[in-house]
Amino acid sequence: MFATGLSDLRRMVAMRSVEHIQFLPFLTTDVNNLSWLSYGCLKQDWTLIAVNTVGATLQTLYILVYLYFNPEKRRVLLWSLALLGLLVLGYCYFSLLVLDLDTRLMRLGLFCSTFTISMYLSPLADLAKIIRTRSTRCLSFPLTVATFLASTSWTLYGLQLHDLYIMVPNVPGIVTSLLRFWLFWQYPPSLDKPYKSLQA
Repeated sequence: MFATGLSDLRRMVAMRSVEHIQFLPFLTTDVNNLSWLSYGCLKQDWTLIAVNTVGATLQTLYILVYLYFNPEKRRVLLWSLALLGLLVLGYCYFSLLVLDLDTRLMRLGLFCSTFTISMYLSPLADLAKIIRTRSTRCLSFPLTVATFLASTSWTLYGLQLHDLYIMVPNVPGIVTSLLRFWLFWQYPPSLDKPYKSLQA
């Protein structure tokens, strides 16, 4: 799922622009990866650790490239610093104030679940614009497919582990992916895409 941003990365580099590329999904996914990485370390779940290390590395790369090619650097930096500050506060809270391991795992799981839901909802931030312009140009179809497959996989993984913190927040990923599939069906990108498709 995280590698689907490579097509956006290539497009940013090729066009030297961030036009029609959403920033919020990169940022929320990065925070989500870093949060789940902490949860995986606390729970000693090597699947969570490996997947989220790769995800956080790639998302950070996408953010840095987006920042480099974005003429409105101030806005991007403010968003990034705000969420970085939230992560630091969360780390301090979970490391210094919640001493009981079970309580820390429960609260960190709830924190991660909240960010997972925000990550899955972030591509829909432009929903009104998509409907008004009848264009899905700002949505990534490969990301939608990958999100559907990944959220379904994580839901099943959480079900297998009996871990509601992994299972429940991934259900909105399935729902929002289905909504994005519907948007692509209603407003096919081939009708308004001014650029040649890039291979992922």
